[in-house]
Amino acid sequence: MAKVGVSLKINVSNIDKSKLFKGAKGTYLDAQVFIDLDELDQYGNSGMITQQVSKEDRAAGNQGAILGNCKLFWSDNGNVQQQGLRPQANLHPQQMQQGDDQFDDMSDDIPF
Repeated sequence: MAKVGVSLKINVSNIDKSKLFKGAKGTYLDAQVFIDLDELDQYGNSGMITQQVSKEDRAAGNQGAILGNCKLFWSDNGNVQQQGLRPQANLHPQQMQQGDDQFDDMSDDIPF
C-alpha cells in the first residue's frame, strides 16, 4: 500500500460544536476527508474535509459541513507528477518533520 502525506486546512468556525464529544484524552470531532489523487482543484487542493454526520442525520438528508481542504504534499512512490501534483510536493519524511515545531506553542484545547 502506498503512503501519502496530506496537510489539512480547517475553518474551525464551520464546526458544529454540538457534535464535539469528550474522550479519555480530550475533546474530539469526527470528520471525513475525501481525496482525489488524480486531479487537483483550481487552488491545488487534493480534496476536502467534512464534518461527519450520524446515519440518522444522513437518512434525514443532512450533510456534514465542509470544514476545509487538504493537499497531498508527500508520496512514497516518488512519482508525484503522474498524480497531477507539483514536483515540490514530493517531500521526504525528514523534510516533513522540519515544520512540525511550528505547532509546539499551541494549546491542546480548542478555544471555543
